[in-house]
Formats: sequence, structure tokens, C-alpha cells
Amino acid sequence: MTIPSEPQRRFPDAREDLEQSDRVPGTPQTLDPSYRLAFSDADFLTREELRPVRLQLELLKTEMALAERGIASTVVMFGSARIHDPATGAGGATAALGRYYEEAREFARLCAIRALATGNREGVVCTGGGPGIMEAGSRGAAEAGGISISLNIVLPHEQTPNIYGTPDLSFNFHYFAVRKMHFLMRARAIAVFPGGFGTLDELFEVLTLVQSGRMRRLPILLFGEEFWTEVVDWQALADAGTIAPEDIGLFSFADSAAQAVALIDDWPAP
Repeated sequence: MTIPSEPQRRFPDAREDLEQSDRVPGTPQTLDPSYRLAFSDADFLTREELRPVRLQLELLKTEMALAERGIASTVVMFGSARIHDPATGAGGATAALGRYYEEAREFARLCAIRALATGNREGVVCTGGGPGIMEAGSRGAAEAGGISISLNIVLPHEQTPNIYGTPDLSFNFHYFAVRKMHFLMRARAIAVFPGGFGTLDELFEVLTLVQSGRMRRLPILLFGEEFWTEVVDWQALADAGTIAPEDIGLFSFADSAAQAVALIDDWPAP
């Protein structure tokens, strides 16, 4: 007896029923929102009571897409949306940090070259998808002929997808919590460039997870030792006893893309 490779469907799938539903004649009954299939009813899906379902959908959509592409690990890049390409002359108060745009671009380029050698399975560049340092990361990966993952978030300002991210790997999130999970679920290294509240939030999230043992140690690279030691007095935290002295060793400083790549290469295998 020949066993079919895929079982025959006994019932129409959801897409077929959706198409059939769209073809019914317009009557007072079929035009009423109550007639819509639940999974295609935006008014229903955005109700307060459906938050658990939306959280699950946001987790699944990106997870399934990355799994289907065979992406096993990422190199995550955090940094300010306000640090622009110095060649444009933009930047305002952040102009003095413009060199980090170029370092982020070069770092992403080097990472993308390595990812290409694995068939884009390992060490794929992952950014927040927006402008500034995120743009530099997507841009560097594209210039190397590689791909990059963009994890966008709906915000009233600043978060417009940059033009360099790989289109079918550009995702959009409503929930910060689910977006943060996707940043870290496949991360093999974290590169953190100068930034503001969002960057600090992302940095301290991963430091807390590693410090508390909820996440295995991985390279956490802070670009710009001068910036980070001025913004955060790490030694003062240790001296006050609010962190252990060895917690300062959870991260390393890097001042160039080449140095950061070398630190990742020197990290002991799990």
C-alpha cells in the first residue's frame, strides 16, 4: 500500500473558506460584522479580551518565518535612531557620535560576510529596523550582499523601516515584550552602540537576564568605552554593592568593528 506523503484534507482550509466567504451575495446578514470569520475580523481581533491571542500571533509569525528561512543564530545590533550617516551632515547634537554609524555599518558588513559563508544560517545581522544605528546595520549587511532581520515597532515617531533591510525579514510589532524576545531568542552576540533610553533598556534587559542566570552568557559588546563609562558608572554600582564586582565582566568594550568581530571569534564555544 502506498502511503501519501501528505494526508488528504477532509475539510476546506481556512484560506479556502475565507475566499468562499468573500464571494457570498451582499445581504443585511452577510454585511453585518457578526458574519465575518473570526480570524479575518480585525474589529474582533483587536478587542481587549483578545490580547493573549495577539501576543501569540506576534510570537508565531516571526518565529515561523525565521525557522522557514533556516536562520539558527543572529548578531543583534542596538543603538540610537538619532545617530545618522555623517556624510549627510545630519545629526544635530549627536553629530559627535557620527563615527559610530560607520563602525556599525562596517561591523554589520563583516558579520554578513560570515553569515553568507554559512548559507545565512548563523550570525545573521538583526536590528530594530529603523534609522540611525539600525539603518547602518541593515546597510552594512546589504552592501556585503547579505541579509538582515528588522524587528520594527509601531511608534508615533522615529520608527520608519529603513530601506536596506531584507524585505521578507522585516517584521512589525505592537508588543515591545514580544519584540524583545525575538531579539534574544537566536542571539549569539549583542553589539550595543551609543544610544538613549531605548538602547539602555535593551542593554540592561540582556545584562539582567545573563546576571540572573536566565540566559546563557554570550558576547555583549559596548561600542565606545568613553561614552559608556561616562553614561554609566559601572564601578560605582559595584562599590555600592548593588552589583557584584564580577558583573562588570559580563560585557566588553570595543572601539572598532574589527575588534568586536575578534572578541566574538575569541568567545569560547558552548
